Amino acid sequence: MDLKGKIREIQDFPKEGISFKDVTTLLADGEAYAYAIDKMLASVEDVEFDVVLGPEARGFLIGAPIAYAARKAFVPVRKPGKLPYETYRFEYELEYGTDVLEIHKDAIKPGARVLIADDLLATGGTVESIIRMVEEFGAEVVGCVFLIELSFLNGREKLGGCRAESLVYY
Repeated sequence: MDLKGKIREIQDFPKEGISFKDVTTLLADGEAYAYAIDKMLASVEDVEFDVVLGPEARGFLIGAPIAYAARKAFVPVRKPGKLPYETYRFEYELEYGTDVLEIHKDAIKPGARVLIADDLLATGGTVESIIRMVEEFGAEVVGCVFLIELSFLNGREKLGGCRAESLVYY
């Protein structure tokens, strides 16, 4: 199946010079969505993991069905103030400032093997931060899986050698 053909590209969004990869068109096609999730899970079938971690917000759309299909736990990584229980707050540097991610304090146990699942690998900054956060819990990121990779942005270089699988490349 041609997954790239199912992804809409929107020029100059969210600002001029950006070619936004809109996955909502792929998600709207039930067969394509199922195929993508199945292929992503198959790409890491040899990876032993306990938990799938998905960053807000499109990582929920990728990570939750992968966790369900694999019969593993799913943990959302959220923006500040979105989680109802005690959170662990992780602040990280961006090109022009900082950002913050939160996770429930009891979401990841020491020794857990974590698979990060998201729709897009771009610069790698968010995933790099999530890897560091997981390590602070005493757990290990054993792999990352992405629907799309913008390979020209070299995001893999920030993953510290962590295994990364992607289905569609730009």
